[in-house]
Amino acid sequence: MSRTTAAAEGDVVVLLIGMRINRFWAVHHWLPALLTMPRMLSELKKRPGRGLLGHVLLTASPRTYYVVQYWESKEKLYAYASASDMFHHRAWATINRKEKAGKLRQHVGIWHETYVVPEGAYESIYGDMPAFGLAAAHGVLPLEKRGRRAGDRFAFRSAKAGQGAQPPSA
Repeated sequence: MSRTTAAAEGDVVVLLIGMRINRFWAVHHWLPALLTMPRMLSELKKRPGRGLLGHVLLTASPRTYYVVQYWESKEKLYAYASASDMFHHRAWATINRKEKAGKLRQHVGIWHETYVVPEGAYESIYGDMPAFGLAAAHGVLPLEKRGRRAGDRFAFRSAKAGQGAQPPSA
């Protein structure tokens, strides 16, 4: 292995989504939330046309678990989130019903953050790594294709950006 970079072109859509266990003893509240994400990821893996390009499961602490997801577009992300035939829609409807009925007891927290990162506002480098993160979602290139310096990689513009690809500076 050597040094590589992600082959992403154009805007990159990143979703961070997770949960926090607020009360460990309330397993019956947080376990269903914990099991929801693997089910959604499995559903999306079976339907690649929905737009999920890749994901990484992470933990921030013994109470906080989250997923970094890479999507083709924010439109495909929103379409999945609102599709009535997909599991996310049912899971969110259940949460909304519990909230309206006053049955959410603050045992588990849920959150998400979505970012649309324009080309020129991201770069990556991987040293002796298999495809990971952005590179696993978009493919891998030898570092020299985008430049050995971060500034060169930030300066890269693809045809998707409407300006044509720019070679890395020497």
